[in-house]
Amino acid sequence: MANVVIFGLQDYAELAHYYLEHDSAHSVVAFCVNRDYLPEDGQYKGVPVVAFEGIENAYPPGEFEFFAPMSPKHMNRDREHVFNDIKAKGYSMISYVSSRATRFDNPIGENCFILEDNTLQPFTSIGDNVVLWSGNHIGHHGHIGDHVTMTSHVVMSGHCEIGAYSFLGVNATLRDGIQIGEGTFVAMASAVMKSTEPWSVYKGNPAVKLAMPSTDLKF
Repeated sequence: MANVVIFGLQDYAELAHYYLEHDSAHSVVAFCVNRDYLPEDGQYKGVPVVAFEGIENAYPPGEFEFFAPMSPKHMNRDREHVFNDIKAKGYSMISYVSSRATRFDNPIGENCFILEDNTLQPFTSIGDNVVLWSGNHIGHHGHIGDHVTMTSHVVMSGHCEIGAYSFLGVNATLRDGIQIGEGTFVAMASAVMKSTEPWSVYKGNPAVKLAMPSTDLKF
């Protein structure tokens, strides 16, 4: 059980607050944003909102932990930057795994947000700063890298490797034994039958790589 500061004030932060308060042993003691985004009344959901600049003075590392379950904006890079900034201040970060998710002894990193009805089969590990929205199937003997977002109802078959920064859209399906290259964007309802190239976009059934500069995905 930890006393937790949540980074952000938008939808993901509101959801995180709800899940932690209703489905965890943790207690949310504050929200945190950059100073320019502080609300006028200094509160959200009945708890204080404090500036990230100097947060360690009010809520010191070792006594408090952080949670920053942000959106996948800029191919998860914004979430990565906040994650790194929080870690640089010396904080540990919790992960939330829904009590309605099915898991075994899967290794799960810090700052992961794993919602209801996810199935995590044995012998698959999950890195840091990963979001698994509701209803995904995470197959056996695989790995999900850091800073990945899976939306809902993604089927990841066994022995798959998901590269860092990847984004998998609703109802995407991955054949067993493939590697999703770093920074791959898999469009909604796509069926990926072969390993993908880094920083590329795949769409369709079967999924094909779209012709676009890789720099469009790198920020």
